[in-house]
Amino acid sequence: MKLWDKGFTIDQQIEKFTVGNDREIDMHIAKYDVQASLAHAVMLASIGIITKNELKDLKKGLQELADEIKNGTFIIEASFEDVHSKIEWELTDRLGAVGKKIHTARSRNDQVLVALHLYYKENLASIDSKVNVLFETLLKLADTHKKSLLPGYTHLQVAMPSSFGLWFSAYAELLIDDVYMLHAVAKVVDQNPLGSAAGYGSSFPIDRALTTKELNFATLKYNVVAAQLSRGKSERSIAAALGGLCNTMARFAMDVCLYMSQNFNFISFPDELTTGSSIMPHKKNPDVFELIRGKCNKIQALQTEILLITNNLPTGYHRDFQLLKENIINAFEDVKDILDIFNYAIQQVIVKDIDLNDEKYQYLFTVDSINNLVVSGMPFREAYQKIGEQVQTGTYTPDFGKQHTHIGSIHNLSLDKIREKYPK
Repeated sequence: MKLWDKGFTIDQQIEKFTVGNDREIDMHIAKYDVQASLAHAVMLASIGIITKNELKDLKKGLQELADEIKNGTFIIEASFEDVHSKIEWELTDRLGAVGKKIHTARSRNDQVLVALHLYYKENLASIDSKVNVLFETLLKLADTHKKSLLPGYTHLQVAMPSSFGLWFSAYAELLIDDVYMLHAVAKVVDQNPLGSAAGYGSSFPIDRALTTKELNFATLKYNVVAAQLSRGKSERSIAAALGGLCNTMARFAMDVCLYMSQNFNFISFPDELTTGSSIMPHKKNPDVFELIRGKCNKIQALQTEILLITNNLPTGYHRDFQLLKENIINAFEDVKDILDIFNYAIQQVIVKDIDLNDEKYQYLFTVDSINNLVVSGMPFREAYQKIGEQVQTGTYTPDFGKQHTHIGSIHNLSLDKIREKYPK
């Protein structure tokens, strides 16, 4: 049941090692392999390799397989090496000789590559959509809690006044940078590699422009060697983009865990969203956000893993590339889940009233006090020294009334401008 079967039986121990868990991972790309096979069949008919009737049969057979994949009845038995061999076998079993023609003018190399590119394209778009949902949630929270003050910290020391509006909208705007990266990598994978075969093209007069159009790629990877060299490069780019997004979410999740702790006590969540301890009945643990943090940090490590697997590989296909598929697909699936659960949970955050008269926050407003003196005519360095002396002698009295009015500050969040900046 192998596309490269030449009539001999491979050693079972070797087969187990080389196949790995490809069958399970390939279920994620099964529908894309069917899509690409259909486009390839249309192209083969256009250049006379198969007849119109054979194309009709292949369309019917491929549609049946697409339906089975969608309905969850499609399986890849242990006798098959991967999804590609399974689909070709099914077409041959159902349609006869025409099923054996579907692989004409392509290699498993470009067959895998085009299926992965289609998977990457669709799932990058899905993640883009989910990021937009989280972005809108954060802006809504920022608007709702724009008047709720929050201590700001540097070096984990009380620093200057902030607000929940500023906090929520900060992470919303950071997501815009992540979307820029997602859009950039979407452009990288939106290039059709089909027709590059094993990396050196084909002697058949294939029409690569036709398959590019059929599969709705923006362009094709013209050079057939470049198409195969993109294996690994595309995954590194994707890992960088997903890692950047995960960095944003991991830092946000860390803030949530910190702010939920009793020592900060800035926010809480309904009991149903937290977990308890087996021996401490008072515990309300932010396990969701801890797992988000851990999963996001794991995904950030993926770029390094892919770099080490693919670094300095010479031109051409190498089996090392098989090792990229599992973790990049798992990363896509995890990021989609993380975005969903983050959006679900953060909507239910309970923002607490914080008493900024508390002694530990007494120096939050020292910068505002300095600025008051500057406005009255005192040079900045003298004002700094005067307030510093008051802090040292314990005579400092904070001014809670200073307004921060510039763009992007506590009292001017510019949420409309942030929303306007979001990439369309």
